[in-house]
Amino acid sequence: MFRLAHLTDPHVGPLPRLRLRQLLSKRATGYVNWRRGRGRHHCMDLLGALVADLHAQGSDHVACTGDLCNLGLPDEWDTARIFLEALGPADRVSFVPGNHDAYVRGSLEGLLRACGGWTAADDGQAGLFPYLRRRGPLALVGLSSAIPTKPFAATGRLGPPQIERAEALLRALGQAPDRPCRVVMIHHPPHPGGAASGRELKDAEAFVAMVGRVGADLILHGHNHVGTVAHIPGPDGRPVPVVGAPSASARSLLVNRRASYYLYTITPAAAGHHIAVVERGLDEAGGIAELSGFDIEAPPPDRLGRAPRRRRE
Repeated sequence: MFRLAHLTDPHVGPLPRLRLRQLLSKRATGYVNWRRGRGRHHCMDLLGALVADLHAQGSDHVACTGDLCNLGLPDEWDTARIFLEALGPADRVSFVPGNHDAYVRGSLEGLLRACGGWTAADDGQAGLFPYLRRRGPLALVGLSSAIPTKPFAATGRLGPPQIERAEALLRALGQAPDRPCRVVMIHHPPHPGGAASGRELKDAEAFVAMVGRVGADLILHGHNHVGTVAHIPGPDGRPVPVVGAPSASARSLLVNRRASYYLYTITPAAAGHHIAVVERGLDEAGGIAELSGFDIEAPPPDRLGRAPRRRRE
């Protein structure tokens, strides 16, 4: 039995003071959006409570699927590293970046210099995607869909070379004698229709086709700030679950948008691996509690969500 925790989109604050020259870019619109309400939507006290609960529940590994930053500022990179350190040591926490981590040119490179240890592959290389980490019965494959975009856009892209390398990794793992549970980590929803126009993964069709050829056991993502469960076809039509988690710091009146994290229990099964899920997060009373529990093959209908409307980035 192996326990994997997944959280995403913490948008760690507070936002540092900006210099005038830093506003001469996409950051200007992002800063206005933050000041007009986004900053109040992300609560650091709530994020701290969620992380404390995650540690109290116990897990063997933690997956974080991006958006540590808000505007990709240099002052945010050390803050992001401190947050990852709070989640756990680099060998027990795996991170992939999101669009806010690559907000403008140079942002992603700066973040990876500060936080590269949490992306280090088993061969020791850090900040290169895809990466492979073997942890117990799991094989974690980390992908980066983070690219700089124009104002009001938040699209992602993997690119053919990354998809080709991921295919080679997943194929080899699927043919390995010990057949690990293959968990893919990505920030953007990786399937067509998984995000609203202007926020989607541009090469989602190519990713889905790749998974259809070689398979995976579980795909984790963030980006939409909403809890969702979808499926894409694997080899021979066998469905591959695709699970998106809400923002780990979000206060919301909507049930599937409140801050939460998912705790997966993975056990060997005759057909491969059995995956059970518990969602823990902000409840009606304002505390952190268990919100739902289900087998990944049959999620409860009230936790399903649709891709949200486009919002300003």
